[in-house]
Amino acid sequence: MLEKFAAFPGIVGPVVTIVMDGYGLARTDTGSAIAAAVKPTLDHLFANYPNIRLRAHGTAVGMPSDEDMGNSEVGHNAIGAGQVYAQGAALVANAIASGAIWQGAGWREIVAGVKAGHGGQPGVLHFIGLFSDGNVHSHIDHLKAMVVQAKAEGVAVVRIHALLDGRDVPETSALDYVVPFEAFLAGLSDSGFDARIASGGGRQSITMDRYEANWAMVERGWRTHVLGQGPQFANAAAAVEGLRAQHPGVIDQDLPEFVIADGGQPIGAIHDGDAVVFFNFRGDRAIEISRAFEEPGFDRFDRVRAPRVTYAGMLQYDGDLRLPARFLVAPPAIANTMSEWFDKSGIRQFACSETQKFGHVTYFWNGNRSGKFPGETWQEAPSDVVPFEQRPWMKAAEIADAMIAAIQSGHYRALRCNFANGDMVGHTGNFRAATMAIEAVDLSLARLLRAVDAAGGVALITADHGNADEMFELDKKTRQPLRNADGSYKAKTAHTLNPVPLILCDNVSGGRLGLQANAGAGLANIAATTANLLGFEKHPAWDESLLVVR
Repeated sequence: MLEKFAAFPGIVGPVVTIVMDGYGLARTDTGSAIAAAVKPTLDHLFANYPNIRLRAHGTAVGMPSDEDMGNSEVGHNAIGAGQVYAQGAALVANAIASGAIWQGAGWREIVAGVKAGHGGQPGVLHFIGLFSDGNVHSHIDHLKAMVVQAKAEGVAVVRIHALLDGRDVPETSALDYVVPFEAFLAGLSDSGFDARIASGGGRQSITMDRYEANWAMVERGWRTHVLGQGPQFANAAAAVEGLRAQHPGVIDQDLPEFVIADGGQPIGAIHDGDAVVFFNFRGDRAIEISRAFEEPGFDRFDRVRAPRVTYAGMLQYDGDLRLPARFLVAPPAIANTMSEWFDKSGIRQFACSETQKFGHVTYFWNGNRSGKFPGETWQEAPSDVVPFEQRPWMKAAEIADAMIAAIQSGHYRALRCNFANGDMVGHTGNFRAATMAIEAVDLSLARLLRAVDAAGGVALITADHGNADEMFELDKKTRQPLRNADGSYKAKTAHTLNPVPLILCDNVSGGRLGLQANAGAGLANIAATTANLLGFEKHPAWDESLLVVR
């Protein structure tokens, strides 16, 4: 178990960690839904309680560079692990740069599988994944490298199934990726090699569901990529242009499915003897489609047919479930998490969020581990399956209800929750809805903090990354919003590079406790800080505590 903390015996009541997803600290109020929101609880906290800034992007959360935005997966990994691990983007980039990925068993089996094919004929190598350079779920450069390597190793036919982004990159930027990539494929293709985009659709429309929130998305993806069913176009650029004309005002992430066809026949349906690589490195939105390809007795929807393929993920998305069984790059081995060591120290723990972020306060928090520790209780509030801008309050009230009940039970010493509103509504690009999202969190926070106080506890209030803090694309020089041709502001739907807050809401120590500002501090410092509040020393592997004891 953890050693006792000599400087402080620990809070008598519970220590509650509250993650306000997508709540960054912007350099300007311009375009900030957070600044525009009416949030008396948060305003009071910032004015009257210890608070500091934490880094939540780039190298502070294991990404390759400080130009890379953070995301909920790596953010919760860092909070829960108390230390920074090289994350998917860095792992894959390094494996490609060194060539190690091509020597690994996963890639070797993919190439062998497609060459073996079926019925005496070689198969087709398919790549499915998020088609952008957002570097949150995937990176288009990784895809390019694999296509080039496939040709070098004698694969004859490659098909790409492109999930349009518009979320981690500008909302209508699809053609900025599709047009040059189709030119790249055309330049690479010759009499012995045929590489083309075969199907696609918006990431929020098909394939990339998570946490079993909407299996119908995955079913649409299966019918599009595997069965080759959907509206037909001559090429991907024509598909994007055509779908935009048919669905004016719909941004990339919400565009419906499309299929590329030649003479009325899809050019990239998936058949027996083919090989499939899902090239996202982030796991949450890769698990369900991987289950559809690999799970024996799969019954979440009627697949119509289940081709016998050689399937691999870029990484293994769930180590406990060993899903998928074959992967190209080994994920980070995260050890000595906060939950593990709190459990070993006899601390009962409670975790809660709604479906959209439930995996983040459980699976990702616990180091990409599916199972609970013996002393943990998890509670999920089912998310509404509607566009988030239509119900920006989401399940904030239900999460607060569950947390209050858990606190009042007296059963738990360490509790954690995630309010998804700022991130999920921020991703829609709807400014007014995003202000309402922040206001909903503020209302729930007020109720929750009263329960913390009543139980003699303290709260650490933070975020995993920014989003709602920048709802418009800003000019890099003037910091003023960019405008569309019609004069409207150009919406920003991606995460930000801004720091996030760490607030210590303490009404029980008599002013003994504070937070130490540190320019290098990041999300990984929260674990040690939490341990100290509970009266324990940090684990030796964890980053330093930010708690000040007077």
